[in-house]
Amino acid sequence: MIRVAGPGDVEVVLELVRELAAYEREPDRVAMTPADLHAALFGPVAAAYCLVATADEPAGGATPVGGAPPTGVAHPPPVVGFAIWHPTFSTWTGQSGMYLIDLFVRPEHRRGGHGRALLAALAAVCVERGYRRLEWAVLDWNTPAQAFYRSLAAQPLTGWSTWRVDGDALTDLAALARPRPGAVTAGPG
Repeated sequence: MIRVAGPGDVEVVLELVRELAAYEREPDRVAMTPADLHAALFGPVAAAYCLVATADEPAGGATPVGGAPPTGVAHPPPVVGFAIWHPTFSTWTGQSGMYLIDLFVRPEHRRGGHGRALLAALAAVCVERGYRRLEWAVLDWNTPAQAFYRSLAAQPLTGWSTWRVDGDALTDLAALARPRPGAVTAGPG
């Protein structure tokens, strides 16, 4: 089952983010806190959105994240995967799109249809909202993910590479922006 993440899912989604970081060989790189994730997903201006995948079977004896289970449900199914995304805009199409930041399904739940269901749900959001693109990045060495995406008719873009500026380089670059009287700022977000 795929559903929109709620505030009670923050802890488990952050746990899954840490599992993803370990899978991507950077287990100590996650600096995000539960408060950061909560603000990003549920703050006054959401920076991102999240879908979660749950297992087919309810969690036996587990306390559900976020409190008591719904009436009539002894224990809701555990969250086993997530997809975090944000809208994009293309100056070429003049339309919005979606950028999938991260998609992860716990290894013991892979090949159970959760990843496919998450991507199908994201595609449905795109179609519903009139988004023209669903894009994401994949590590060069992650051939299992690449094969999975190809099985869904996704294709890698050629001729493009991802660039980033962060840390001290970002601070140094920002210092080059000199405020001018009457200058327009970028606005919220």
